[in-house]
Amino acid sequence: MNTLCLMLTLFNGAAGDGKPATRWDFEDAAVGKLPPGWTATKTGKGEGSVWKVAEDKTAPKGPKVLAQTAAGPNSLYNLCVADKARFTDLDLSVSFKAFAGKKDQGGGPVWRYQDADNYYVVRMNPLEDNFRLYKFVAGKRIQLASADIAVADGKWHTIRVVHKGSRIQCYLNGKLHLDEKDDTFKEAGKIGLWTKADAQTYFDAIEIRVSAKQ
Repeated sequence: MNTLCLMLTLFNGAAGDGKPATRWDFEDAAVGKLPPGWTATKTGKGEGSVWKVAEDKTAPKGPKVLAQTAAGPNSLYNLCVADKARFTDLDLSVSFKAFAGKKDQGGGPVWRYQDADNYYVVRMNPLEDNFRLYKFVAGKRIQLASADIAVADGKWHTIRVVHKGSRIQCYLNGKLHLDEKDDTFKEAGKIGLWTKADAQTYFDAIEIRVSAKQ
């Protein structure tokens, strides 16, 4: 069963009983290529946003990971979006490892993604030692919340987002750091992954839980 088929099976069988609604670990995807069911895109201008399956023996769910490998300009936000699944309220987690970047490092998940200019994102930047929640509206990045946190680059960390109604709670490595309300995007949207500029990052163990009402 390939990664896309696994995702669709879990999504169609989702229920509010605590079981994962959707999960990606990329173990069945071909190294050097985008995994099935994912699309690379970008916010802003410039060359970059090169995503492919890579290998890292320290990854939490097996050696295969999804990597952003390009060193883009400061004006570029690198995106890779799952094509099929759409969610409103969700409990989303993803593990990441920053492996390169001089202008920027790290990254995080996007959700309620409407298009490449409109979505929510939370990201950890090991270079700047901060954890921040943003919304992008018509391509403009707007900060909603921030916390000063130091984490090591070259190590795996886990971001979790719980979004219910207008309340957004963001966790890093199991600890709640950001708790904000915003109702800009009320409709269901896609989920994806995000880095900025030259932040080159591995992602793995993406998991989404939903309520029984969705």
